[in-house]
Amino acid sequence: MSLKRVQNPFIRLVRLLSPQPGRLELATRLAVICALTVLIVEIYQTPDQALSVYLVFFLNHDNRTVSLITNCALVVLVTVIVGFVLLVAMAAIDDPMWRVVSMTVISIAVLFIASASKLSPLGGTIALVVAYALDLLGTTPLGIGEIATRGLLYAWVFVAIPAGISIIVNLLLAPPPRRLAERAIARGLDLSAAMLNAPDEKVRVQFKEHLRERTSKIQKLLGLATLEKTSTPVDIAALKQAADSTTLLMSVIDVMDRNPEAGLTIPLADHLARMLREMSSILRSGGYPIRIGWDPPKAEGAPTPLRADVVDAIKEAVVHFADASSLETRENWSKKGRGGFFAVDALTNPDYMRYALKTTAAAMFCYFFYSLLNWPGIHTCFLTCYIVALGTTAESVEKLTLRILGCLVGAAVGYATMIFLIPDFDSIAALIVVVFVGTLAAGYVAAGSPRISYAGFQAAFAFYLCVIQGNAPAFDLTTARDRVIGILLGNVVAYLVFTKLWPVSVGRRIDPAIATLLRWLAILLTAGAGERRAMAANAQSQLSQIETDLDLAGYEPSGIRPNASWLAIRRNVVDEISALESLLLLGAETQTATSTQIAKRLEALAAKFAKATSQGSVQEPTRWNTSPLFPMIDGGLRRLEEASV
Repeated sequence: MSLKRVQNPFIRLVRLLSPQPGRLELATRLAVICALTVLIVEIYQTPDQALSVYLVFFLNHDNRTVSLITNCALVVLVTVIVGFVLLVAMAAIDDPMWRVVSMTVISIAVLFIASASKLSPLGGTIALVVAYALDLLGTTPLGIGEIATRGLLYAWVFVAIPAGISIIVNLLLAPPPRRLAERAIARGLDLSAAMLNAPDEKVRVQFKEHLRERTSKIQKLLGLATLEKTSTPVDIAALKQAADSTTLLMSVIDVMDRNPEAGLTIPLADHLARMLREMSSILRSGGYPIRIGWDPPKAEGAPTPLRADVVDAIKEAVVHFADASSLETRENWSKKGRGGFFAVDALTNPDYMRYALKTTAAAMFCYFFYSLLNWPGIHTCFLTCYIVALGTTAESVEKLTLRILGCLVGAAVGYATMIFLIPDFDSIAALIVVVFVGTLAAGYVAAGSPRISYAGFQAAFAFYLCVIQGNAPAFDLTTARDRVIGILLGNVVAYLVFTKLWPVSVGRRIDPAIATLLRWLAILLTAGAGERRAMAANAQSQLSQIETDLDLAGYEPSGIRPNASWLAIRRNVVDEISALESLLLLGAETQTATSTQIAKRLEALAAKFAKATSQGSVQEPTRWNTSPLFPMIDGGLRRLEEASV
């Protein structure tokens, strides 16, 4: 499957904004929750309503289970954090020096814990809440302990209102993980059918993206469905097997597309495409197909050995599409690799502490800046530093453009709303409608690819700060101007700090990721039938992340970016692995007698990328005279070995 990189920025933007399954649904749910949050915060006149509304974007995901877990976990965490900050405030509120020291220490400690533990996915949300609490602590007048206490308690309400509304709306409207998994499996079948009928470049791109990103996500969704306990174990087992069968089917089609000599005859391809579409419609209706027959049209003459292997793999995937016999093996595999609360290298990897120090340094610089200028209107720069902090320089540079663009778009729409609409508002209902429409647009962008979602987040932030200014509709252009200036200042400060102070190149994680992927593929070859297909889906996800990191490396300043030759070699290696992954799964399904030798070669390559010393020379596999798949794998491995020199 040869795919050219999209160079035209306009075409790339159109692709990033194109409809995706579930995207509009998530944007609509965000809009509903934000509108209800505006209603509640305006009724109860809580402070900083705009931030409470913006927090909704961090609290909600595409499925019900993760959204509910996130909301409940954050309320508990915020209760602990606010209680701790309140104790510190009681001791430090009257002394400016100790107040600043306490803000700094709390910020570093919380950011370190969030980045070096299982709280990492909640890191941005936790940082935002901590920033808000510290902002209240820093801006409270000296000597007024009661106001400080009340302000910090408002930090809890600041989270509790959007979290409570999110819980209710998600229980009522959010799709369960099982439903999303069924849709994703059906989508894979539809794309597979399209690939069998003279696909164009658009279909190939969608097929590749689904194989890379969605097949592994389906396994996670079904794991969440098991956690919910809203479906029977038999149904979940059947859907897990259906997901595995879809992975095998898509891998076979990937091999056929890369190797035309493995393609099916036109009558068989048409027959299979119709069958896959029928299976897809059953999944979309909430069921799953079982007891599928295999009665393909008779072909003239005997098939080639390669085509026979391909047809056998397709038959295996279709006939046993929802066979739950491998459930026990899969569950055992899914439990492997679970670690503790903290990352294994939490105390040895300096990047976690450096991340906490850099983020805190950027935020405290902004705090001193607007305090010395006596310009509290731009205090949003302090909050922005926590919101936009990223782990690597490449991510910081790429996302800076998206953030500034999103901020400018959100501010422009916010200003237009303030000038042309808000002066005519005579009730809170009009403001709610405006927030709903603005959130729907920003949420649609935020619900897309990570390569553009940051723009949606930042646009929403700027829009809310403009149109939600107090306890009633307001159109103070000065307030909106200062808040937007604060956002832009915070973005610039965070960018400078993360690119100049302990810059972390994304290139540092590419070789270890390639080594891990190669070891994973080696294990896949010798794994049981119930494990290898789920592992293949995970390997596709790992490859997608490596491709993303290679693209991100181009954004880094020349001083830390890997040289062009280094990047070219890694891109070539990734292309060869991409061509090999589906072949390895198909070969493991067909024959396992020589899998150990292939696994050794993959392990040797992994050792090279992990900077380890290879034990002895790479053993050459024996000659095969049965399945033609293994000479193809051997050729792919030779190209991979040559590419990694």
